[in-house]
Amino acid sequence: MRTMIASVYAMALYGFIFLPVAMLVLFSFQGTLFPIPPFNGPSLRWYEAVLNDARLTSGLMNSILVAVTTSALATVLGFLSAWGFARFHLPGSALLRGLITLPLTVSYLIIGMGLLILFNWLGLPKSLIAAGIGHVVINLPLCFAIIYSQMGDHQANVERAARDLGASEIKVLLLITAPMLWPALFASFFLSMTFSWDEFVIAFLLTRFDTTLPVEIWNLLRAGLNPKTNAVGALVFGVSVMLAIIFELVALRRRNS
Repeated sequence: MRTMIASVYAMALYGFIFLPVAMLVLFSFQGTLFPIPPFNGPSLRWYEAVLNDARLTSGLMNSILVAVTTSALATVLGFLSAWGFARFHLPGSALLRGLITLPLTVSYLIIGMGLLILFNWLGLPKSLIAAGIGHVVINLPLCFAIIYSQMGDHQANVERAARDLGASEIKVLLLITAPMLWPALFASFFLSMTFSWDEFVIAFLLTRFDTTLPVEIWNLLRAGLNPKTNAVGALVFGVSVMLAIIFELVALRRRNS
């Protein structure tokens, strides 16, 4: 009896979570103009329309560019910050670590508004660069937390041995520390890409002409119900799932090894 109740509860829970996504993906293959029941398909009509839409494809490329660039930068900065805190005794290090991870507890809206005011004061116009800086701000604390948690004493011992053998600090960092932490670096990069890929609030506040894909989707929705939004939403969901699967495969490989 308990097993049956647990199974029903699990089905209801997963249905509640994934049913809207399933409907989105299903009606992205709708063949008619209006994405409403009854289903009339399957058809790739709206996927073709998305790929032929210059604004959507431009937003797609901008999203990929921002996600890859900012994730790489956030991972590098997070790695260097974690290495500094783990290997050197800094005054007030606990407070400084708390300040680095503080953006994890702050709303994206507050961060975006703060950056918008700061950039206006500095004279930096709205652009993909401004949005990229915002994405680094929100992803750097995540990268730092992941990488810092994986820095142990066994790595420090290997680093000391390398220094004793004559390796410079930069060689120790690049040839010893980074390779030993590659699973954490890999996880940080792909999680950052997942968050940056479909982030809307900061991209909406900090871009003007060159926008990311989530902003273009919002522009489509402002005009009313559009069947292309289902297709582009399914594409965004598919990329997010792909990144999550890659991350899980790497984590599984690490656990098995």
